[in-house]
Amino acid sequence: MASVSDTYFTRLLAQKGQPILIAGPCSAETEEQVLATAHGLKALGKIDLFRAGIWKPRTRPGSFEGMGVVALPWLQRVKAETGIPTAIEVATPRHVEEALAHGIDVLWIGARTTVNPFAVQELADALAGTGVPVMVKNPVNPDVALWAGALERMERAGITDLAAIHRGFSTFAPSRYRNAPTWILPIELKTRFPHIPLICDPSHIGGRRDLLLPISQKALDLDYDGLIIETHPDPDHALSDAEQQVTPARLGEILNELKYRYRSSSNAEYLNKAEELRQKMDVADREIVEALARRMALVEELAEYKKENNVKILQFDRWQEIFQTRTDWAGKLNVNAKFVAELYKLIHLESIRKQTEVLNGRPQVDGVEHLGPGL
Repeated sequence: MASVSDTYFTRLLAQKGQPILIAGPCSAETEEQVLATAHGLKALGKIDLFRAGIWKPRTRPGSFEGMGVVALPWLQRVKAETGIPTAIEVATPRHVEEALAHGIDVLWIGARTTVNPFAVQELADALAGTGVPVMVKNPVNPDVALWAGALERMERAGITDLAAIHRGFSTFAPSRYRNAPTWILPIELKTRFPHIPLICDPSHIGGRRDLLLPISQKALDLDYDGLIIETHPDPDHALSDAEQQVTPARLGEILNELKYRYRSSSNAEYLNKAEELRQKMDVADREIVEALARRMALVEELAEYKKENNVKILQFDRWQEIFQTRTDWAGKLNVNAKFVAELYKLIHLESIRKQTEVLNGRPQVDGVEHLGPGL
């Protein structure tokens, strides 16, 4: 069994010295389409894995749901003719069995499966002892615990050749993205699993061809370990997710436009200046925490006065005043007002928690996120 620092993906990264690149059609539609895509990608000389959807369960029945087992020999031809290893999504133990019987090199678990621990466990049991590398996409909903749980189930089954795929999260809020990237969540996952490579799926995050480049660049700037981008010889006529696929030629242009930046620099001047700035940030952070401590002490003192005078916690007019003035101050100081607004929402929730403790005379153990404004 490979160690967590010596896996299929980490070896690939070490050999390349650059991020892993995975490409191929959303769906394997015909043998001709699959092979045309593969040969187009081979010509780029940069692709490490050829991906294709074989089983494509859709949100609603009636649309194209993949060719199934019929398409697996097409991927065998891809590897035989181009030398590029192949990868497909599996959602059931039967899929795993069929994929391995046809020599598929890498498997991935999709977002709709990751959201279901029962299904993930069945796949972990089916994959145990196979030695096949596995990529796990984030769940549809923004829940790091589910994503982490899926990876943990794989590891407990003895599967250490793992990678995580960030494909964005469903949201009811208006968004330019098909699936909101919510970058903080994959970053949090990376802090929990620093040994597992993190791959970005700009196709599913953006849902549009014009967003592939900026999303890919942001992922590389955030030190992702790879990209998985959907490609098709005739994207406009693709049977699934046509809007987010590009031709192999256009993919080549996108890859050439990407800027690959260093994780650090050996330049002495850079290192000295970076260390100086980090020390200043440490001081600034200490001052921020001290200021928060002073503010919370004042909140507690105010809560005591409210208790003595039988005054409620909820003060909607006061909250509106704070929310407005603090974002105004931010704008005048050239600080992102949206960031400050989110910060004060958190401060507000902590203030309510403290006041609730004082008024009730006991620690607040329940969540306060639905209590409403009041400072």
